Amino acid sequence: GLVLAWFFAGIPFGSAIGYLFGGAMEGAFGWRAPFRFAAIPGVVLAAICLLMKDTRPVGQARHRATLGDYRGLLRIPSYLYNVGAQTAMTFAIGGMSFWAPAYFYDQRGQADLERVNLIFGGITAVAGLIATLVGGWLGDWLARRDSGAYFHVSGIGMLLAFPATLAMLYTPFPLAWIFCFLAVFFLFFNIGPANTAIANVTKPEVQATAFAVAIFIMHAFGDAFSPPLVGAVADRWNLEIGFLVVSFMMLVAGFLWLAGARFLGRDAAKVAFH
Repeated sequence: GLVLAWFFAGIPFGSAIGYLFGGAMEGAFGWRAPFRFAAIPGVVLAAICLLMKDTRPVGQARHRATLGDYRGLLRIPSYLYNVGAQTAMTFAIGGMSFWAPAYFYDQRGQADLERVNLIFGGITAVAGLIATLVGGWLGDWLARRDSGAYFHVSGIGMLLAFPATLAMLYTPFPLAWIFCFLAVFFLFFNIGPANTAIANVTKPEVQATAFAVAIFIMHAFGDAFSPPLVGAVADRWNLEIGFLVVSFMMLVAGFLWLAGARFLGRDAAKVAFH
């Protein structure tokens, strides 16, 4: 859990760099500039990935996913609960993170958009990084005593994110930034435990497939839909109501993880036994 937490810490840290970089570029060169320059790191990293070598021993079997492997994932209850919860979580995070600077600037009266990006980026970096690492460590520690620990940690963290988000929406500034920090913290608390659970309940030869399917579903049905939904609600009412709509998916994610916890130990034991 802690190893995967270090890996996935790139999500909040990268997001924070995006806010900081985007805000600085917008202030200096206009709002189009961040879109032009944001692609450069991706192109560089893609080129590096093409040069990476397979470090597995020569002759080791290279398993290619089959249709049976995909069908097999449907027979792992904890995997299905996990993918559903992560999709709901991504739906909430995607909608709110996309519109957060505009919300703080346009609706909550924060006078300087560049400063908003700086503060929100800093909160995302610090709260997200700490939460991701602490969540991974806590999941590992509790897993020694509780077979459903990775889901319990993820679910409780997500349920705590909901009231923190509500408090952020209805608390005056600058106190609202504290609740923003707490909301981001609890939203990212599940990253290490939830992804560790995927690895623990799938056989090594299909783990790449399991992660790929999960990532595809959570983005296709998560943050691909929520930003336009928030925007549509904001056009009709305002961003605050848009945030309220998507924030209820935090509760969905939390309850899915807690409901799936009873299957996690059994599913992991099957893989260990195999």
